[in-house]
Amino acid sequence: MRSLQKGFTLIELIVVIVILGILAAVALPKFIDLSQEALNASTQGVAGAVSSASAINYGAWQANSAKGTQLNGAVCSSGTLGGLMTGGSLPTAGSVTYSVSAGTTAPTTCAGQTGGTVASCTITGTKGSTSATAQTSVICTG
Repeated sequence: MRSLQKGFTLIELIVVIVILGILAAVALPKFIDLSQEALNASTQGVAGAVSSASAINYGAWQANSAKGTQLNGAVCSSGTLGGLMTGGSLPTAGSVTYSVSAGTTAPTTCAGQTGGTVASCTITGTKGSTSATAQTSVICTG
């Protein structure tokens, strides 16, 4: 007499479930950490956008001094750098906002400076401890 197997045995099913559980326990921490990596990437993206906006503004000023936005006072501030971007401010995404502080490269203000000055500003994401540095070419009026 021939016996036909019509499915999996209980032991086989339990072994598969145990293997899947072990794989899930190993892979889950890698997926949980993605939120911090996403925040780092968004902060770096905003820093890149600020660098690009200041470079475009500086290029417009070089081509025609009436076209570029001239700055007075603190270079590394949300109002100053946000004003160079489309929309007139730094972006916000849900509960994530960005702040600007002085970086390591002087000058961070336009006091006593004329023409194009390169400053280094640090963009920080407020949700978490992420930061990125934006190199800004600013136009100082003195």
